[in-house]
Amino acid sequence: MSESPDVEAVFWDIGGVILRMESVRAAHREFVERLCAEYPAAADSDAALERWRDILGTYFSEREGTAFRPAREGYRRAVDEILTVSPEETEWEALFREIRTEQVEPNPDAVAAIEELADAPLHQGVISDVDAGEGEQLLRTFGVWEAMDSYTASEAVGRTKPDPAMFETALGKAGVEPGQAVMIGDRYEHDMDGGTRAGLWTVAYGAEDGPAVDVALDDLRELPDWLGVAE
Repeated sequence: MSESPDVEAVFWDIGGVILRMESVRAAHREFVERLCAEYPAAADSDAALERWRDILGTYFSEREGTAFRPAREGYRRAVDEILTVSPEETEWEALFREIRTEQVEPNPDAVAAIEELADAPLHQGVISDVDAGEGEQLLRTFGVWEAMDSYTASEAVGRTKPDPAMFETALGKAGVEPGQAVMIGDRYEHDMDGGTRAGLWTVAYGAEDGPAVDVALDDLRELPDWLGVAE
């Protein structure tokens, strides 16, 4: 483990760090199954789920550079392909939010670290590529929204990580210099390399190793100790 930095701000990614992605996949499966059961569908639920994943994958891969694309538009396109009725004739968005709230799960190690850091003399924030409303709902569902001093979502910035604008916006909200901040993420290019290029320290949680990683943690409860602010 590398020497701990002297920082004044900690920034969290959501997906794969605060949010367990396995629970997202489970929520999407249940949503598609419920959708196919409640509305006329073009195929059975297994085929519909495969189509759902293909459409979302294509939708995000067609993004130009780091330009933001709202996930809700991708969901709408996928629903349009799965059902034989127009999405406007359904209540799919309400159903999607209901299932997401019920099914998604936080990473308990991240929640524990966030709660401990909330009492430390640090700025604590989020830098995430999720839709602004979706990210806020997740953080509120997990009970960590109030622990955050700032929230930087790609929807508000108009770009996604690793675009420097994401990190610069978050640093401006925190009022700190890049070398006084840490980025915690699970993707090497977006979080580690993007954070390093912006001048931040980086903590890899599931991200592959590389020169842009300052420290890798398997248990985020070790983070306060590494930062030197453990209780």
